[in-house]
Amino acid sequence: MNTFPIAVQPYTVREQLSQDYVGTLTQIAEIGYQGIELGRPPEGMTIAEQKSLLDHLGLKVVGSHAGFDKFDFDPDAIADYLEEVNGEKFVALSLRFSSMDEVLLKSAKLNEAGEKFKRRGVQLLYHNHDWEFIKFDGELALDILLRETDPELVKLELDTYWAKRGGVDPVQYLSKLKNRCPLLHIKDMEAGEEQFFAEIGEGILDFHAIADTAKQVGTKWLVVEQDQSRRDPMESLKISFRNLQKLGIKA
Repeated sequence: MNTFPIAVQPYTVREQLSQDYVGTLTQIAEIGYQGIELGRPPEGMTIAEQKSLLDHLGLKVVGSHAGFDKFDFDPDAIADYLEEVNGEKFVALSLRFSSMDEVLLKSAKLNEAGEKFKRRGVQLLYHNHDWEFIKFDGELALDILLRETDPELVKLELDTYWAKRGGVDPVQYLSKLKNRCPLLHIKDMEAGEEQFFAEIGEGILDFHAIADTAKQVGTKWLVVEQDQSRRDPMESLKISFRNLQKLGIKA
């Protein structure tokens, strides 16, 4: 069985994090997560204090997310932060597309941003949702983006739930991403028309096949995220982690 270090995207517990930053990170570490996608600390906490907390908890910053659907972020500021916390050098960005021309324009901008990050030793990733699986001239928007961007400058943080929601098989799509998907967002999906989010192992996605394929294409970290939950979000993170252990995927 292929095993991975497991990280978490704390958007899952965003409300708790905003109310009790230290306590929420402590609970995440106590569950057993080894990494976290994180940005600068809240007001009143320095980056040095944040790093000390993360070191104490044994949580490694595996990357950060930049602005949504815009390019007004500062690559140097993000690179500075990742260096200060001794994090993995990954930053993810999400965009929207309404036409082929917009995909081409934003792909060019992604290449430009990727070059800026590369100068600082940071790898730019693109994080998908479901809308990248619409077609322009018979081709998926995400396929166009991947073709039009330099694979050394722009890689993908594929999201399994959103790929399935977009109408593609996440295993099949992941299999095309050799050396281009260092971080993989893993989410499950409930059965039924609503296609609601589910804890890992509680839904319809095949995480044995996902893990096997992720290993084949060179994925470094699996990142658990659940946008919405029918349970307490922290309980959802516990269930997902426990099920990954049961599946033999957790390193």
